[in-house]
Amino acid sequence: MPESDLKQRNYQDIAAALSYRQGIDHAPRVVAAGRGELARKILETARAAGIDIVQDGDLVEILAGLPTGKEIPPELYQVIADLFACLYRLNSSLAKSHS
Repeated sequence: MPESDLKQRNYQDIAAALSYRQGIDHAPRVVAAGRGELARKILETARAAGIDIVQDGDLVEILAGLPTGKEIPPELYQVIADLFACLYRLNSSLAKSHS
């Protein structure tokens, strides 16, 4: 698919959810992924649970293509680690500003 086609896609219609249990998992796992109505339900469930949602069209395409329940491949470790670190810093900063 040409890059211009990827940039024009509506990424609201695709979602993937990750889980990482420190001390249990070796790497984050894709625990849910889908398109269309399933993607909307994944996002709705995350919002209702107060889970951070990151919009990255290229990353969600990759994650949604991985088998559910499997750990992400080593090639994605750094990208996901950077994303988690950013979310932790943001959450920490927000918690301090509300104290």
